[in-house]
Amino acid sequence: MSAVVLDVMRTIEKMDDNSAKAVFDWLSNRFQQTTQTVSWDDIEEVEPDEIDIEMMKEIENNPDCKEFVSEDEMFSRLLANRR
Repeated sequence: MSAVVLDVMRTIEKMDDNSAKAVFDWLSNRFQQTTQTVSWDDIEEVEPDEIDIEMMKEIENNPDCKEFVSEDEMFSRLLANRR
């Protein structure tokens, strides 16, 4: 949680119930969160363009695109590069 969010929470904790309710109402109206569930079926499918087709050919033909490492190996490499 960021320092700003903590400051906001501390400020609200100091308010009386009426003031806190007013802030809550304002936040609820201003920052409405959607509860809509998104699934793969909701994503529009489009035909690949030339760049997409070139990338797919590269994946199929370039042996470097088929090199995979474990999570532990990835972190080891990242840490080695930081030194």
